[in-house]
Amino acid sequence: MLQTVIPQGYAPCLNLYDTQKAIGLLKRLFEDTLGGALHLRRVSAPLFVEASTGLNDDLNGVERPVSFDIPDAGREAQVVHSLAKWKRMALYRYQFSVGEGLYTDMNAIRRDEELDNLHSVYVDQWDWEKVIAPRDRNEAYLKDTVRTIVKAMAETQSTLRSVFPQLTALPPLDTEVSFVTTQELEDRWPELSPKEREDAWVKDHPTTFLMGIGGALKSGKPHDGRAPDYDDWTLNGDILVWNPVLGRAFEVSSMGIRVDPAAMDRQLTIAGCDNRRELPFHKMLLEGKLPLTIGGGIGQSRLCMLLLGKAHIGEVQASVWDEQTIRACQDAGVILL
Repeated sequence: MLQTVIPQGYAPCLNLYDTQKAIGLLKRLFEDTLGGALHLRRVSAPLFVEASTGLNDDLNGVERPVSFDIPDAGREAQVVHSLAKWKRMALYRYQFSVGEGLYTDMNAIRRDEELDNLHSVYVDQWDWEKVIAPRDRNEAYLKDTVRTIVKAMAETQSTLRSVFPQLTALPPLDTEVSFVTTQELEDRWPELSPKEREDAWVKDHPTTFLMGIGGALKSGKPHDGRAPDYDDWTLNGDILVWNPVLGRAFEVSSMGIRVDPAAMDRQLTIAGCDNRRELPFHKMLLEGKLPLTIGGGIGQSRLCMLLLGKAHIGEVQASVWDEQTIRACQDAGVILL
């Protein structure tokens, strides 16, 4: 079933060559701005991790990692889904102090992803993580960090618009962030699906941080899945913006204050994942050996789509697509990289 929809009358703001130039500039600008604003240092990150460490992100628990053996090492490796847990371990190993953090280019393969305008089996994002003090594990600190990230996005957009005037045809990013919880959306629109609730809210609040993802709502169902062993489900969320090209809510970042031992203990039981307690990462965290942190992932291709006014993620990254998507894009004059 075709999931790709090209808006009627869509025409990209930039041609193929300018798009490639703009992607490179955007990535350099944003990571420098974000790193400076959040006091992050760039580090190198793995493409794959050892399966037995528990460091890979299990996402919703049903996605299959790409696995392979390394004969000389006698190990089984998995291509990462994300670096949510690896980053926290890196902060511990590199002995970062409170207020210091890291960011890195994360490249992943999610083989079971459903392909559409926003999703590809290839995932690229800026993964970041920062050490915080116990007093920072609160909603106010989380909201301040969200505002800092949104400001970095807006500053990047402003520079891009000065270099590529064609982009001024797109509305500027709204830096006034609306904060709302998943329970508030369910209370307001119980008859709508989670994604329909997001669209309804973000249409009127074009830059939103949707809080409280992973735990069950009053209906008994979570708004969306979130692994139990990195985000604290009471102190996390998604940065959503209104995408004027696609006419829908558009997630650019998933982030949150991470689990402390108490939250990890609680969420592993709720999720039925008590078997993870003896994995090296989980054991260290439950014993209080890992630093308290805040972190997240910011989609590189997603931010490029948004700020360059693209209708399909394949216009800003090279991947593999089904024949129906290829034909739909060809018919609409959309060039897939």
